[in-house]
Amino acid sequence: MSAVTDTDTARVAPAGNPVSQSVRDSMVVAQRNLIRMSRIPEMIIYGLIQPIMFVVLFTYVFGGSMQIGGSTSATDYKNFLMAGIFAQTVTFATASSGAGIADDMHKGLIDRFRSLPMARGAVLTGRTFADLVQTALTLVVLAVVALLVGWRVGSDAPTNAGKVLGAFGLLLLLGYAFTWIGALIGMSVRTPEAATSSGLIWLFPVTFISNAFVDTSHMTPWLRHIADWNPFSATVQACRKLFGNPGVSPSEAWPMQHPVWASLIYSLLIIVVFRTLSVRKYRSATA
Repeated sequence: MSAVTDTDTARVAPAGNPVSQSVRDSMVVAQRNLIRMSRIPEMIIYGLIQPIMFVVLFTYVFGGSMQIGGSTSATDYKNFLMAGIFAQTVTFATASSGAGIADDMHKGLIDRFRSLPMARGAVLTGRTFADLVQTALTLVVLAVVALLVGWRVGSDAPTNAGKVLGAFGLLLLLGYAFTWIGALIGMSVRTPEAATSSGLIWLFPVTFISNAFVDTSHMTPWLRHIADWNPFSATVQACRKLFGNPGVSPSEAWPMQHPVWASLIYSLLIIVVFRTLSVRKYRSATA
């Protein structure tokens, strides 16, 4: 499935409208990657195992020892935790995205795509869109697991279906934004293994120096300041607010005061910056 076929070449023939051509070319590449994923089911299975393990381990190992809002209730921690697990799951898709693009580079497929009459950036857009679909499927399964272990929306404040869907929308937007970081990494390294390693190294401090797993009020002041302004923290806090779950202690940081807006702004800014850099890198990168 990795090979570029004559059908692919025909489908990416130039069109009169550059915008429609870009959309059509991106969808062709996305379809290619989705078909490839469906024929390698272990990619999806292994992608599900890690977040499920995090849910079980954090819930049952740390659930009775974490203090949330002055309470050490395991139930409160479950409801506090899940937004962080959801956000971590969508951001960790960055590593697989980078590895996939690096693999295509290593096999010479990127050079082949560049020789076709395709819209610039369609290869990367199609790849990130396919990763977004996989991330959405992972979130659905993870939400079911969360419900099974006791997570409930509206546990701390009233909510509704629209807010819950909005929270998942913010998660997918954050995941999509981070896949563009993965795309840039994949275009910048020589092997898929290097892309996986470099894609995870920076993700761990981003996800753990945040409000995902602990209340930031227990951190030292300088570390809490970093955590409060972390784009990852903004999405986690926004999801807790929309889910009606317990949040962190009040903070004067703007992203914590307006988490939904902060999450939207951060994610859109990341997409604009890293898509621009990735497409520029795509034009000059060689296998």
